[in-house]
Amino acid sequence: MSAVEVAEAVRTKRLSPVEVVDALLAQVERTNPELNAIITRTDELAREQARTAEQQVMRGEELGPLHGVPILIKDLEETKGIRTTFGSKLYESYVPERDHPMVERLKGAGAIVFGKTNVPEFGLLPLTDNALFGPTKNPWNLEHNAGGSSGGSAAAVASGMAPLATGSDGGGSIRIPAAFCGLFGIKPHLGRAASLHFPPGWETLSCVGPIARNVRDAARMLDVISGPSAFDRWSLPATGECFEAACGRDVRDLRLAWSPDLGHVPVEPCVREACEEAVRRIEKLGCSVTEVPLELEDLSGVLQSIVICETVTGMEAQRDAWEKVLFEPLRVFLEVGEQLTYQDLVRAHWRREELVRQLAPLFEEYDALLTPQMPVTAPKNGTMGPEEIDGQGIGPLGWIGFCFPFNLTGQPAASMPIGFGPGELPIALQLVGRRFGEATLLRLASAYEAAHPWSERHPALA
Repeated sequence: MSAVEVAEAVRTKRLSPVEVVDALLAQVERTNPELNAIITRTDELAREQARTAEQQVMRGEELGPLHGVPILIKDLEETKGIRTTFGSKLYESYVPERDHPMVERLKGAGAIVFGKTNVPEFGLLPLTDNALFGPTKNPWNLEHNAGGSSGGSAAAVASGMAPLATGSDGGGSIRIPAAFCGLFGIKPHLGRAASLHFPPGWETLSCVGPIARNVRDAARMLDVISGPSAFDRWSLPATGECFEAACGRDVRDLRLAWSPDLGHVPVEPCVREACEEAVRRIEKLGCSVTEVPLELEDLSGVLQSIVICETVTGMEAQRDAWEKVLFEPLRVFLEVGEQLTYQDLVRAHWRREELVRQLAPLFEEYDALLTPQMPVTAPKNGTMGPEEIDGQGIGPLGWIGFCFPFNLTGQPAASMPIGFGPGELPIALQLVGRRFGEATLLRLASAYEAAHPWSERHPALA
């Protein structure tokens, strides 16, 4: 069932939240040992919350929009009284004293916190693996990774362990695992949903948002978590806009741009063909689609300069302790961080401004931009991603080249399932909106989903 269906069944007393939690815990028992998606279970706390939620229904109390809906929390977001490790051995036993603002709002809407999901250490890699818990496998094909950094959340939702999970996205970390696991995920506009950042850094790049099996569930969760917070200086004021209400609206007036490569990202043939077919389907919905000759340069160096400078500086006080226990692929962060200067960081931020100006005319003319989400299907476990795509050599971040430009600009972007490639691995299309344009993306994705449903198909494991 979708989160919206569960909430309605609980509200109308057709299901007890206790029944929902028990069913999902049974699914966790069946599937999590194979996937390694949930790394901290809160079974008894979830049952206690479910009993309280049931009593509130029976007493006729006012219920929130996610009342009785179990939700998984990415292990980068602090949870009061529940272990939060950030995927690092440094924080193996850390138990926060307060909730992340998003968690606080989800609880306030009646959601039941159901467990914590696996992440790469501090969310620093686009695949989910770490020295503390190991890799999270892809529910569609266990030889492959679920993607990162919200890989545990995506694998759990795709395999039926929960209808909703939280994600965060500083360079693609909602969209990458959503794409690889056949889910809908949306990175809202920077500041739309209040966030906290640990280690310090990422505040000009990272957003929190939903990972869901369908668009309406994601929209409802986005409505719940949006709004300002005194803890986040980037958080945006509430506008009164209802994102769920955008789902189902007519899309025939939309003018869309399509870029198959952004001018520099190589794409595997199976992905290119699936995306081209999805674009044709979108045209049949009545949208106007124009292929645009975008020529963006590779900005991976810009992202690396910002992320590495901020992360290494943020871990300065614990440098020696971290160096002893860090996940080995992250050692390069320390080495590169020693070579970067403040001029590198300043120039990186200036380059972001140039990118915004370069893209501004496109988004003045078009309502949204369509691109492939990922140029490849999910990489195998034990790798750090492909070294070449369609015969072309790429750098370490070359395979996430459709993602991070829109973290640099702060625009909203969503990953939408469109089909499958070899090995039963999902393929996705990316929808990029104007500034503050989440409603347009939800409107377009829900229209596509209505015409070409994806949420009824599940991994065999589930």
